[in-house]
Amino acid sequence: ASASASASASASASVEAAAAGPSSSSGSRPGEKGKGKKASGLALALPPASKPDGGAREAGAASTSLSTFSAPSASTHEYSASVIRRQASKWPKPVWHAPWKLYRVVSGHMGWVRSVAFDPSNSWFVTGSADRTIKVWDLASGRLKLTLTGHIEQVTGLAVSPRHPYMFSCGLDKQIKCWDLEYNKVIRHYHGHLSGIYALQLHPTLDLLFTGGRDCTCRVWDMRTKAQVHVLTGHDNTVCSILSQGTDPQVITGSHDSQIKLWDLVAAKPMTTLTHHKKSVRCLGMHPKEYSFCSASSDRIKKFALPSGKFMHNTIQQQRSIVNTIACNDDGVMVTGADNGNVWLWDWQSGNRFQEIETQVQPGSLDSENGIFASSFDVTGTRLLTCEADKTIKFYKEDLEATPETHPVRFKPPKDMKRF
Repeated sequence: ASASASASASASASVEAAAAGPSSSSGSRPGEKGKGKKASGLALALPPASKPDGGAREAGAASTSLSTFSAPSASTHEYSASVIRRQASKWPKPVWHAPWKLYRVVSGHMGWVRSVAFDPSNSWFVTGSADRTIKVWDLASGRLKLTLTGHIEQVTGLAVSPRHPYMFSCGLDKQIKCWDLEYNKVIRHYHGHLSGIYALQLHPTLDLLFTGGRDCTCRVWDMRTKAQVHVLTGHDNTVCSILSQGTDPQVITGSHDSQIKLWDLVAAKPMTTLTHHKKSVRCLGMHPKEYSFCSASSDRIKKFALPSGKFMHNTIQQQRSIVNTIACNDDGVMVTGADNGNVWLWDWQSGNRFQEIETQVQPGSLDSENGIFASSFDVTGTRLLTCEADKTIKFYKEDLEATPETHPVRFKPPKDMKRF
């Protein structure tokens, strides 16, 4: 008992001595006190000694166990986009279309051919020119049938009514004329534009006529009474392209102010304004069956859904030139004609270009006269007409001998451009 008591007393004394520190130990000398102070100063100055390997492993294991259970820091996942994996853009594979070939060139105008329109019976077509005349041609043979005079400036727009024996024309002389095709005479004039007129369109179901011009307006005319029903204002520059359809939006206008407006025809106010383009929207084209339309500018060709005007996608390739005209047929072939004389043919659904035609100017023309001003498919969609700066009208048709093996689809989905 006495030995155990002495052992416990010595243990408690050693614990107290350790707690008191080296300076408070009873057996310490003055010199040893100084040595202890120097050692503590060195310990503060030097970095802490590294643990042996076993300790480092234990520390590492502890830190990993802590990190697995701790919440992720804000710096690693700041936004949800870095957590959610981005889906690749899925371009639909283009439908194969037969290439188109030139089969006829017709000349007869003395100036640039600016506009074209087809007869609803598909037996003849009309062209308007910078020589101030309107010429009527036989579609099957390409022979000239008739020349109409009356405009005193370039004829920039033509339309043939499917429900009346009337044809409408407009020009840079601020005149809109209604021609009676039974007598080949002008029976009505529509007065109101303050400057040259660049676009003309008929309403498909109502007796309405739409014209747009350099006075930045689209004017709505009653075909029978010659009255101006509405003046659609809102554009800041020339209205150079108009589309019309039977359901809202019944009028779509494109302008040199790079905007597209979808109009409420009853209220005469814009329903939507599309500002996707950066350059002048020189032409608009509507699909005959699909409820959508395309707009062309020198920056991009874009497709929009109707009636909301929601942006669908760009075309894959970029036609780096001033695009003057768009046409589309029932088979989903879209044609764009540019100021440099290039005709590009596209698959409407995917926006892939499947053919590029560089037109040859008429012999005797200047090389600069290499431009497309207007283009249109006939009523069946099997023949394509282009109106050009070399004063000719060129006829194209599908190459019936072509097959997917001889002319495969060249399609490479772009990596740097998103479809939607």
